[in-house]
Amino acid sequence: MLHELLLALLGYTGDLIIDRRDNLSAVTPISDECTFKLAPDISFIDPSDRELIERIITLGFYYRELERFSAKSRNLNWIRSENAKLLENKEKPSVYRRALANGIVEILSVYTSSILHMEQLLLSETMPILATVTQGLNKFFTLLPPLYELILEIERGDIRGGQLLNLLHKKCHCGVPELQTCIQRLLWHGHQVMYNQLASWMVYGILEDRQGEFFISRQEDRTVENSSPHIEISERLARLSTAEASLTDWHMGFHISLDMLPEYIPMRVAESILFAGKAVRVLRNPSPSFLSRDDVAPQVPKSFPKIHGFAGRFNFQRESIINTGMGGEDLLPQSEADKIENMLIDLKESSEFHKRSFEYAADSIQAIAASHLWQLVVVRADLNGHLRALKDYFLLAKGDFFQCFLEESRQLMRLPPRQSTAEADLMVPFQLASLKTIGEEDKYFSKVSLRMPSFGITVKSSQLDLPKATSAAVDGISGASLSEMSVDGWDGIALAYSVDWPLHLFFTQEVLSKYLKVFQYLLRLKRTQMELEKLWASVMHQYHGIFAKSKKKDQDKSPLTQQRDQRSRSMWRVREHMAFLIRNLQFYIQVDVIESQWNILQSHIQDSHDFTELVGFHQEYLSALISQTFLDIGSVSRILDGIMKLCLQFCWNIENQDNFSNTSELDHIAEEFNKKSNSLYTILRSSRLAGSQRTPFLRRFLLRLNLNSFFESTAKGVMNVVRPRPTLSGLSQQ
Repeated sequence: MLHELLLALLGYTGDLIIDRRDNLSAVTPISDECTFKLAPDISFIDPSDRELIERIITLGFYYRELERFSAKSRNLNWIRSENAKLLENKEKPSVYRRALANGIVEILSVYTSSILHMEQLLLSETMPILATVTQGLNKFFTLLPPLYELILEIERGDIRGGQLLNLLHKKCHCGVPELQTCIQRLLWHGHQVMYNQLASWMVYGILEDRQGEFFISRQEDRTVENSSPHIEISERLARLSTAEASLTDWHMGFHISLDMLPEYIPMRVAESILFAGKAVRVLRNPSPSFLSRDDVAPQVPKSFPKIHGFAGRFNFQRESIINTGMGGEDLLPQSEADKIENMLIDLKESSEFHKRSFEYAADSIQAIAASHLWQLVVVRADLNGHLRALKDYFLLAKGDFFQCFLEESRQLMRLPPRQSTAEADLMVPFQLASLKTIGEEDKYFSKVSLRMPSFGITVKSSQLDLPKATSAAVDGISGASLSEMSVDGWDGIALAYSVDWPLHLFFTQEVLSKYLKVFQYLLRLKRTQMELEKLWASVMHQYHGIFAKSKKKDQDKSPLTQQRDQRSRSMWRVREHMAFLIRNLQFYIQVDVIESQWNILQSHIQDSHDFTELVGFHQEYLSALISQTFLDIGSVSRILDGIMKLCLQFCWNIENQDNFSNTSELDHIAEEFNKKSNSLYTILRSSRLAGSQRTPFLRRFLLRLNLNSFFESTAKGVMNVVRPRPTLSGLSQQ
């Protein structure tokens, strides 16, 4: 009876102790209740002994189920299988379950040793069998049942990866010291897999996760990646070493899988790990064009033949070096990679998981990666030079170039843009302006190109298209319809900037779209200012000719001439009000906003040596530009657009008329301009804007606008009171 009992404790049943389940196989699920029991036809065992034996043999049932789970999880046939179709109907493998199975095997080996020790003890001495077995296996009554419940929960919920780590971490919090030590050992085995994946990701920039169990995962369809495990890692590196793949990987290639993120790892730490891996991936896979431009000579490091630590567990180190031409060695020195590896080795060798140590290591590795990425982007890729180029061309810091461009294209912009040739038409004045103002030392101008997006509708853009409306028709035009008529197709002029590797990490499409938004706004503003100045110059030239002719004839001014002069003075007063507002707005944006924010950004660049901080500072810079130029306030931006359109209409109407013969439309433009400018002043001087920190220099702008209290006196009640429309005679009396 002794050996039948001991064999049953090792999972082998017979005639004395039977199993209610027959014909077990590898795919037979784990039973949710004990199936070991004494044979019912045994009559020589007392009821008390029968009850004790049935209690003892439950350990044999737990042992067998745990051993079956371990054998199933440790089966490595799926690795040797080269045909993915062979695995379609089988359970998805899990490296984390395999690690758990290794820990369970360790515990079961202790259990097996205890049974062998009892066998030797019972055979050498005459001792009570049941009492000796019960005493020798007493501690396993507190270990095996919880482990059985654990694997049962894992099998039922198909728990794997980070979810398995999370479950084990929760099970560690119990009041039984022996069980707590046991679960901590199982968690340690699971963490070994996680640390290996972290080493692959944070040391080499490679995501080693064929089963989709790591909390860093690819954005692309997981089934595509998992269906081709036979693809060599060297082939993956060859595909991912291009600049295009690097751009995709950085912005959309990887993300944090919340399902596989253990709850005891904060999201902030997971984001640091994600960033560090992506940064190392960029540093180890530089663009060939960047290497040739930077004259980085491929060199084999001295430490190449030496494989130690994590490197010995991954066969991709040699392939990575070969495929990248060792360009990444100079971007991420081997000493820094060894430092990252040693941090992970220290965590891996610790018997317990210490959250604070793990977070410190993740933050330290993230700082190392961010520092070298900063060195790559800021120093070697000349980030500051590109920022200055964007300021020169997108923020109109090169005012002479855009002044020349607008003058050269002025006659072209009087005509509506042709959808098929608008961009080509603009290239002529654009190139002429560059020849006149851009020197050969400006190496960034070649990265700037002019774009003219296609139009969906035909728009009217010039004085030649303005209708000769009668006075009654003009009186019936509302402000909204007037704006619709004056839509300018040339407002769609855009700039494109060619971004090379690795600056695409910094200048994303979102960033460039913000620059473009500010550029189009500033270009419209500068064009409006130029038209107002050109109007004054051209009409004054015309008046000087008329004055010279009248002086030669020595004629007195007729009543018609005096009336014309009175009308012209009224119009010049309106033009001066327009020019005054546009000039002050342009000065506020260029000096108070752009230059001040640029100086702040430059100080941050000099003080910071962290790529993530630099990205944050640049985002703050762009946000400040947009907010302080009111582009994010719909009501203000619409008023400013309306004012600029009215100014252009005013210029084109005057140049298109002779001797102010028809002033009804000019009266209407003057009225609309007064309304919009007063509304603008009323909104900007509100406490919500003028008193907020988002516009620190707005008070200076308002002070310059209202220097003689003109706006303050005319803006009272403009938002709620409908005032009579002023006539030209009324304007002349002001």
